[in-house]
Amino acid sequence: MGLASIMGPATFLIAILGCGEADAPCQQVRMLATPYRSEAACSAATDKAIMSNSDLDFPVVVARCVAAASAARVEVLKASDVQLPAGGEAQVKVSPLTR
Repeated sequence: MGLASIMGPATFLIAILGCGEADAPCQQVRMLATPYRSEAACSAATDKAIMSNSDLDFPVVVARCVAAASAARVEVLKASDVQLPAGGEAQVKVSPLTR
């Protein structure tokens, strides 16, 4: 029994992706277990999800909402495809490996 059959077709989950630089593809590194009943509710929770998952060793960490029915098939994303919020600044995390 898959996630979609348990949670229903209108349920969304947050996928956490770790991205390299430029055109390196991002990798899904976590799928958060909290279900959201709408894409809007899921999107509203992405900033907090990124902050809660900032322990990852990637230059860029992205949170994406995905329908539970397609949670196993997160779209391929590159770091150069990631857009910052309008008027926002990137939160930079220094890797402990570069010290």
